[in-house]
Amino acid sequence: MNARLSELLSSAPPYPRRVVCMTEETTEVLYRIGAGDLVVGVSGFTVRPPEARKKPRVSSFLDANFERILDLKPDLVLGFSDLQADIGRELCKRGVPVYLFNQRSIAEILQTVRLTGALVGRAEDAARLAEELTANLERHAEAADRLPRRPRIFFEEWHEPLISGIRWVSELVELVGGEDVCRESRASHGAKGRIFEPEEVAKRNPDAVIASWCGRKAKREKIASRPGWAEVTAVVEDQLYEVKSSLILQPGPAALSDGVAQLARIVAAVARGERLAAPRKGDLRAAA
Repeated sequence: MNARLSELLSSAPPYPRRVVCMTEETTEVLYRIGAGDLVVGVSGFTVRPPEARKKPRVSSFLDANFERILDLKPDLVLGFSDLQADIGRELCKRGVPVYLFNQRSIAEILQTVRLTGALVGRAEDAARLAEELTANLERHAEAADRLPRRPRIFFEEWHEPLISGIRWVSELVELVGGEDVCRESRASHGAKGRIFEPEEVAKRNPDAVIASWCGRKAKREKIASRPGWAEVTAVVEDQLYEVKSSLILQPGPAALSDGVAQLARIVAAVARGERLAAPRKGDLRAAA
C-alpha cells in the first residue's frame, strides 16, 4: 500500500473499537456476539449481562453525562429512539459519532441486532444471533398453534395513566397464542397513542392481565380496584401476572428470549384454564 495512504488510514481503525451504549439492548447484543470488550460505557439501567454493569455508567434513558462520555473517547455511541435525540445531537456537536436506533417491532429488533454487529465489523456473528432468536420465536409460534384457545390478554406497561403494550410486546403476545385486546394501539409510535381509560379496557374483558411497570412493582389491588374492573374475567379468575420490564420492555435479545418465554408460559396457562405460581399477598402471579 502507498505509504501516504497507509498513514492516512492509520488515523482510525476499520471499525469502531470504543463503543458507548446508552440503552441496554445494544450492550446485550455486543456481548452476545463476543464483542463485549468493545463496550466502554453503559446505561445506568443496564442489567444484562451482569458483567456489563462493571463498565462505567454514563447515562439514564433521558439524560447523559457528556463529560464522562467524552473522557471515554468513544468512536461510536449507540442510542434508542427520538427520546434520546437531544442527547445524540449534543454528542454530535462535540464530534462524537452517534447511531440512534428506533426499533418498535419484532422485525425491527432483529434488524437492529444485525445492524449493531455490522457497525463493529461483526456482521456474521450478529446474523447468527438474529437467526437464533428467530428460531426461538418459531418454536413459540408452533407451540401456540397447539393451544386449546386464544385467550384475550391486556398487557400494561404503565398504570397511571393506563398504557397498553408497545408494538413488539403486542406482537409477542399474539405470537405465543394470545389476543391483544388493545391491538389497534400498537400502531402508535409513542406512548400517548396507547393510553386507555380503565373503563374502556374493562369493556374489552381480558381473560388475563400482564403488567410490566418500568421501575415499579405491580400490585394486585391497584389493578383490581380500577373503575369497572370488579367483573373483568382476569380479576374474577385471578389471572393477573407480572413480567419484569427488563425482560420485555427492552427492544433487544431479552424480549425475544426470556421475555417471550414468560409470555408464553402465562398465555398457555390461561388458555388451559390453569394458574401459575401463587403470589405473595398483594403481588401478581409470575411466570418465572
